[in-house]
Amino acid sequence: MAVQPTEHAEQLARSTRRARLRPLLREVLALLGEDPDREGLRDTPDRWAEALLTYTSGMKEDAARHLQITFRLDEDEHLETTDEMVILRNIQFASTCEHHIAPFNGVAHIAYIPDPESGKVAGLSKLARVVEVYARRLQIQERMTHQIANAIDEHLRPLGVLVTAQAVHSCMVHRGVEQHNSATLTVARRGVFLSDPHFEARFHDYLRMPLGGAGLG
Repeated sequence: MAVQPTEHAEQLARSTRRARLRPLLREVLALLGEDPDREGLRDTPDRWAEALLTYTSGMKEDAARHLQITFRLDEDEHLETTDEMVILRNIQFASTCEHHIAPFNGVAHIAYIPDPESGKVAGLSKLARVVEVYARRLQIQERMTHQIANAIDEHLRPLGVLVTAQAVHSCMVHRGVEQHNSATLTVARRGVFLSDPHFEARFHDYLRMPLGGAGLG
């Protein structure tokens, strides 16, 4: 039975979706000339179905829920300049290219400048969750980078947001041009990061600082 896209499919229980995905891979394996019943492949359709549902679990999530709980700096902690950034770097992500259903993996860096008047900031783990929500979809890296920036801009209302992502795409490594040392870099800017290049230069200066504190190396 055919499944209508998006709305109908999302209403199905995970177990039902997994059960309906399994035979699809069995057919693919047979079309490739494989024996879906041989020992090494017997349980592969079930594992593949569960993995695919995990890889795309962000399709059913709203990133906004991770940014609804925010904190406000106390009056004596309020930012005094528009140069004071919150940066979370080296956020690892794994996503799936929608053009080839192939993985791409990399790291994202997020910077935002809280509005000094509101002092509104998000928990650092919530920023990583936002990246995860958008990565766990059938994606293109360019769109994912802008979705992360849009979510932070919309819900924190900072003075500016900058998101960069760097990833290696399997579809570039294992097929087509076969570029084994190639990586893709995408950037999304909002607010003062668009209007004043000084802020982005400071961001890259901060990224070059060594990780960890004293004695951590």
